[in-house]
Amino acid sequence: MDEETLLRRKILDTANKSYNQNIYTYTGFLGLSELAIYNSMKKELQFAYPSTFGGSESSERQIIRFGSPEIFGYDDSFPISVFKISPLTPKFAQELEHRDYLGAIMNLGIERSLIGDILIKEKDAYVYCMNHIAEFITDNLTTVKHNHVRATVCDEIPDIIRPVLTEFEVIAASARIDAVVASITKLSRSSALEFFSAKKVFLNGMNIENNSAQLKPGDILVIRGFGKFIFDGCGNETRKGRVYVHMRRY
Repeated sequence: MDEETLLRRKILDTANKSYNQNIYTYTGFLGLSELAIYNSMKKELQFAYPSTFGGSESSERQIIRFGSPEIFGYDDSFPISVFKISPLTPKFAQELEHRDYLGAIMNLGIERSLIGDILIKEKDAYVYCMNHIAEFITDNLTTVKHNHVRATVCDEIPDIIRPVLTEFEVIAASARIDAVVASITKLSRSSALEFFSAKKVFLNGMNIENNSAQLKPGDILVIRGFGKFIFDGCGNETRKGRVYVHMRRY
């Protein structure tokens, strides 16, 4: 059985458990490609009232929750914690990357599905994780790539990692998704097509290979390696007939 079929079955089993037992149920954290599979199943999952969240509205990795306050009569928050990793001696700490933090955490025997987004702010990192694993990680994570660190659970989401939307404009041939992707990545239109064939472009949570789709205001565009954006529409045309595209970047 291939991985996609296994994931579909796991998601459906989680939905059925919520429906049959009248309880909230949760998946682990899912990445963009896994969430795209979930989004393709949405119609058949509506009976269990699914919703997603990853710690913030800009989170790339998210958990699916099944259940609804309207049906159960009570709410239940997503089981997400955030912890901070800081060097013990900041002055001598190495510059660390996402893979360094993730590797150190997974070396503790932690499954990838228990870890959400990792946000790096200067020499600190903030990590979303499932509630039940947070204290284990903070008790046992002492080094990241030869750097001695301290990990502590945050009482609430720190302001420094709350999403801030930045408005910007690019000039594109049109509002076609391939033209916009080319302008954002500063590549030629033909080079930008490689993002589609490599399945690195997501539109409103769905992996999209149709490079001729027209963007509509409010569409959420994710380009792996470049970020997450909201399309706000097109403005004036240039003398050469190109258009100003209004975007917001998470």
